[in-house]
Amino acid sequence: MTTGYDRDQDRQQLLIAILNHVPFDGWSETALQAAGQETRIPADRILNAFPGGARDALILWHEVADQEMIRAMAQPEIARLRTRERIAAAVKLRLQANMAHREAVRAGCTTLVMPQNAAIASKLLYNTVNAIWYAVGDKSTDHNFYTKRGLLAAVYSATVLYWLNDKSADCAATWSFLDRRIAEVMQIPQVLGQVTARLKGITDHLPTPQNLFRRGRMARGRRRAAH
Repeated sequence: MTTGYDRDQDRQQLLIAILNHVPFDGWSETALQAAGQETRIPADRILNAFPGGARDALILWHEVADQEMIRAMAQPEIARLRTRERIAAAVKLRLQANMAHREAVRAGCTTLVMPQNAAIASKLLYNTVNAIWYAVGDKSTDHNFYTKRGLLAAVYSATVLYWLNDKSADCAATWSFLDRRIAEVMQIPQVLGQVTARLKGITDHLPTPQNLFRRGRMARGRRRAAH
């Protein structure tokens, strides 16, 4: 195998190059080999850079995009926004960064919906929504940690699909769609909290199975004592 080279540099160069070929060949070995020819990186180094083939390149692309989004969210003006506005900004930054590679995103979605890639698709989606909440400043550790990520996963997935087919100027329709979805899911925790509080107020006055069992046992004990 060729020695004296930087594997991370190969990965970055191949990733940049493959994005030029994915719109035509998908996230395939054909696209990866074309990227190798374009960068003049030999086959053994391509294999070392991405042992899993083009799918590994797709995974790296997701990871890089998440990190770039986190860095972009560090802007002081974003920190002053409300939580829902920061979430919208994070999703918007994540998509805008790949505006020139929308077809590569579409091809990535096609690859990830394949049954054999279900686990990877779930992991990448989780990583992205977790990165968004991290960038927003979420510090929850209880059940809300998972609730927030689950709700955002639904919003993010729907927004990506909408964005892929959006032909409005500067994707204005997508950002409006995103704002509506966020407004909807922001109501869910409040509604759940209200329902839980009301149910608790009702159930506090109802006999629980444990209380019924205890009362029944006490009644039987009194009857035996009477005899």
